[in-house]
Amino acid sequence: ETIVECHTKAEAERALELMAPNILINNYDRITQTYYPNQAVQLAGLFPGSGGPIITLATGGIDTTDNMKRHLSVGYDAVVVGRATMGSPRAPEFIRAVRDRTLLPAELSAWGLEEVEFDPDGNVTTGPKRDLLNDADPNVLQ
Repeated sequence: ETIVECHTKAEAERALELMAPNILINNYDRITQTYYPNQAVQLAGLFPGSGGPIITLATGGIDTTDNMKRHLSVGYDAVVVGRATMGSPRAPEFIRAVRDRTLLPAELSAWGLEEVEFDPDGNVTTGPKRDLLNDADPNVLQ
């Protein structure tokens, strides 16, 4: 898979026009050597939401758990980090926070859907394997 790295709104719009499957918004513009701490957050509205069809990632200066959660809460599917984990004594804390399953896609985070499960296509399922057939149940059709 290809990841298209974008630094500006124009670049992100071009990546969308080209139907890039994975788009990375970098808060740090390597061309101008300028850090824009809110760039990814401001551009998040360009994308159709987390979970696809386009996978969106944010990077650049995301070095605290609050900053990471902020980027995920506006709809990014993932964050790419460096300093937050490379040589940092707080790396284990940061990694635990990233792996926290209570982080939901932005469009669901305020709806109280913590117990809702989704299939790989993003469709709501009946829950965490609650309604699966049990072979030991005598009422299961054979």
